[in-house]
Amino acid sequence: MASSSSFVSSSQYCPRWKYDVFMSFRGEDTRKTFTGHLYEGLKNRGIFTFQDDKRLEHGDSIPEELLKAIKESQVALVVFSENYAASRWCLNELVKIMEYMKEENGQIVIPVFYNVDPSHVRHQRENFAKAFAKHELKYKDGVERMEKVQRWRTALTAATDLKGYDIRQG
Repeated sequence: MASSSSFVSSSQYCPRWKYDVFMSFRGEDTRKTFTGHLYEGLKNRGIFTFQDDKRLEHGDSIPEELLKAIKESQVALVVFSENYAASRWCLNELVKIMEYMKEENGQIVIPVFYNVDPSHVRHQRENFAKAFAKHELKYKDGVERMEKVQRWRTALTAATDLKGYDIRQG
């Protein structure tokens, strides 16, 4: 990961970035462990990080405030964990992150594979396969809804094509 000074200095000279880092993660998997510690570490180094502590991960729509935070962040750290794909919210957030990155505004997406094999994310295997089986069962009765599931799959695969970090313990 880049040094904290490069995040901070570049954001000072580029007023379009409100946040240095946006963190996308499955709260129940990592909030009290990895992402909680990561957030504190970034904050202690002066890296202005958006972490949505208040959200309730119900439903499909992402609040406008969250979309704005994604768009106004120079870096998106996407922490893939065991149950990341079980959350429609996380998957919708990932689709938006990858869309904004494609707009070539200079945003960087860094995937972090926390206690998951990157190939399981890329090919939707193991827990990712189970989550997608549930999503497909729920959304099987509509072309538009199945297209949404396909966008989630495409975003997961695209994110795993990026340089990231494999952090497995055990």
